[in-house]
Amino acid sequence: MDFKRNAEQYLVNWKASSTRKPLIIRGARQVGKTTLVKDFARSYSNAIMLNLEKKADKSYFEGFYDVKTLCEVLFLSYDIPLSAMGETLLFIDEIQESPQAIQLLRYFYEELPALHVISAGSLLEFAIQKVKSFPVGRVEFLYLHPFNFVEYLGATGRSEIVAQLKTIPVRPTAHKILMDLFHRYAIIGGMPEIIKTDIEKNSLSDLTKVYESIWSTYKNDVEKYTTNDTERKIIKHIMENAPLYLDQRVKFQGFGNSTYRSREVGEAFRTLEDAKIIRLIYPTTDVQPPPRPDIKKAPRLQFLDTGLVNYTLSIQAQMLTMDDLNSTYKGAVIPHLVTQELISLQTLSSNKPIFWVREKTQSNAEVDLVVMYHNMLIPIEVKSGATGTLRSLHQFIDAADHPYAIRIYGGNFSVEKAVTPNKKPYFLMNLPYYLSTQLSEYVKWFISSPPKK
Repeated sequence: MDFKRNAEQYLVNWKASSTRKPLIIRGARQVGKTTLVKDFARSYSNAIMLNLEKKADKSYFEGFYDVKTLCEVLFLSYDIPLSAMGETLLFIDEIQESPQAIQLLRYFYEELPALHVISAGSLLEFAIQKVKSFPVGRVEFLYLHPFNFVEYLGATGRSEIVAQLKTIPVRPTAHKILMDLFHRYAIIGGMPEIIKTDIEKNSLSDLTKVYESIWSTYKNDVEKYTTNDTERKIIKHIMENAPLYLDQRVKFQGFGNSTYRSREVGEAFRTLEDAKIIRLIYPTTDVQPPPRPDIKKAPRLQFLDTGLVNYTLSIQAQMLTMDDLNSTYKGAVIPHLVTQELISLQTLSSNKPIFWVREKTQSNAEVDLVVMYHNMLIPIEVKSGATGTLRSLHQFIDAADHPYAIRIYGGNFSVEKAVTPNKKPYFLMNLPYYLSTQLSEYVKWFISSPPKK
């Protein structure tokens, strides 16, 4: 079963580029990096596929330190003539297993520019620390994440509904179908193996083994993330307890009712962040761009995949019976998924979303997300209910120098004129959950379209 990823178009453009550099695909384990490249390899006349977790494949990079000699040996081993170099893809999977292979990427760029080289790895941040001379400026990066909703629709064969999703504004007739499809996606998440199994079995009970296998793999990988027993214990403690904190900002000191110190927990979280399993999302207090994250304030936790979190919290069966998922797990699941959707669009950098806070005596406020558009910082609240319940959003609008705000919720698309309790008029765009990946296009449309003042 072939699943099309949005990243495929990037690979097509990379292949055709005259300034192509060796490409490193980064991302957590089991998000589909290897499958993506194997599918792309079909567009080449020849492909050399190496996996450096295999001793025989890794030995090439231990025995040859000159890329021209290495290339000759590889082409000979795979019975490919050197004259076909421009029609050949060299894929180096699990490249984190060989710092030498990472270092050699610069020489592929400098000495063998005709050869198309792609590498992938899940724990690259740790391997890079062992590289004596990382090929800065000699490689390109592509970040791969779990499937977002658009990719999920493609995987389920709903090409027509994808076209409806990308129509601005979305047609009311497509709303219920999109909401029903998003409901299922929100429950199971975007891990490729989960989606594949769900399409084949269409039963949550059949997904249990897959979820457990994925989560256990991450837990077992702890050995690769740590340097001592204490850090190993703290990371295991975090992975067991962190999903319970989906609905709140976290303090490092004594995290999860432990006796661990702030510095120890912080370092363990950053290790898991390097492994792309958990991210720390920090707030800003700015109402004008650029938003500066304040790392002195308590962060929110963002997990690799919402479906995995739903599984670890044992709430998937409950979610099946709900009409609007907004209230799921104290209202935390949908904001988490919306943030995951926005992260999925970050294919060229590892930039993280930002949320907004105001922390004053008897006047605390928190807005789920803020996004930049030209010289404006636009607040986004992820919640259902009447406009009068958007207290934090109103505080942001009162302090901002523009009149635009966005709510992502379980209702129909609309744009309305509204007024804050302090009598400041503003324009509110209401987006259904399923439009999260289309946010940037809708923001552009919103700012340039009626209604106006």
